[in-house]
Amino acid sequence: MKPEHIDVTAPSGGHLPGNCQAVSSILARIGDKWSVLIIMALGDGSRRFNEIKRMVGGISQRMLTLTLRGLERDGLVTRTVFPTIPPRVDYELTDLGRSLRKPVETLGAWAFEHLPEIQSAREQFDRNATGV
Repeated sequence: MKPEHIDVTAPSGGHLPGNCQAVSSILARIGDKWSVLIIMALGDGSRRFNEIKRMVGGISQRMLTLTLRGLERDGLVTRTVFPTIPPRVDYELTDLGRSLRKPVETLGAWAFEHLPEIQSAREQFDRNATGV
């Protein structure tokens, strides 16, 4: 037997391992529940740290700090420090962050719309798993 097709190189822009890892890290950031909630909280303009903390119920100060830093690192959020006493720090979506708002809203709307179906599926799964 003779192989007829021996060219196994990936086409340009294909699914190379490096591309998958890069996309995976981005999806991990924007798919994180805290990131989604923070992006939504900043959707109407800049906010101070404690304002975001109040809007995003249940998030710890440490987790909010870490998530904001990650979003800033990825270019989705800007942090502006005002030289006042005490210092004032505002967070705001960048143009890139604002471009993510619509897909996040769409995903949230989908989750809300299908919540009853998902809850029902979970209950069915749990009944089958426990044998009840």
